[in-house]
Order: sequence, then C-alpha cells, then structure tokens
Amino acid sequence: MAKKLVIKVTAGADAPERCSQAFTVAAVAAASGVDVSLWLTGESAWFALPGRAAEFELPHAAPLPELLESVLAAGRVTLCTQCAARREITEKDVIEGVRIAGAQVFVQEIMGEDTQALVY
Repeated sequence: MAKKLVIKVTAGADAPERCSQAFTVAAVAAASGVDVSLWLTGESAWFALPGRAAEFELPHAAPLPELLESVLAAGRVTLCTQCAARREITEKDVIEGVRIAGAQVFVQEIMGEDTQALVY
C-alpha cells in the first residue's frame, strides 16, 4: 500500500459527485493515518476560500467543510498557482493551512517513492 496519497480534485460545484468523492477519499485516508496531500485545481479552487465549502451541497454526502477540516488537520491542502491566479485568489485570501503551489511541486509529490496519485 502507498504510504502517501496525492489527490488532485479538478471539480467543484460543476461536478458535485466527483468533487465530493475526492474530498471523501482524502478525508478517509487522512483519518486512516495515510499521509494525504489534496490539490485544489479548476473549479475546486474556490474551496480554498473561507466559507465557500459551506455553500456546497450534495444529498447523502458528508458536509464538505467537515471533510476539508479533516484533511487540513491531518494532511496538506494545496491550491494550484495558476488556478488561484485565474480566479484572483492570493495567499492572504485562503483558509489558514492552505498553501499555493504549482506544477513543479505537484510533480515532485507524485513522483515520490511509495506514492499513489488520484485525479478526480
């Protein structure tokens, strides 16, 4: 089993089931002791902002704010640099604990030994 799990979520409110699946897998893995790195890209970039996860709704799914809090508490959350720039999101705008980083850091993470990468 991989010792590190890197999850890139590209969907937000535009594809709620895919978005929820990514956050759920990340939170469950983190709660299970797996080293988790969750990358917010595309429309999921908005969830790096305070209060935005609370606006997300999907019947029969765990609340997105709780899933995000779980990952922040036990893992890492990264907002894609280009995705942030396209949405005019800066480091001063994001939830505490969310970092902004680019493709070089993503590639470095996924190429690490004993790492599994998933894209939603």
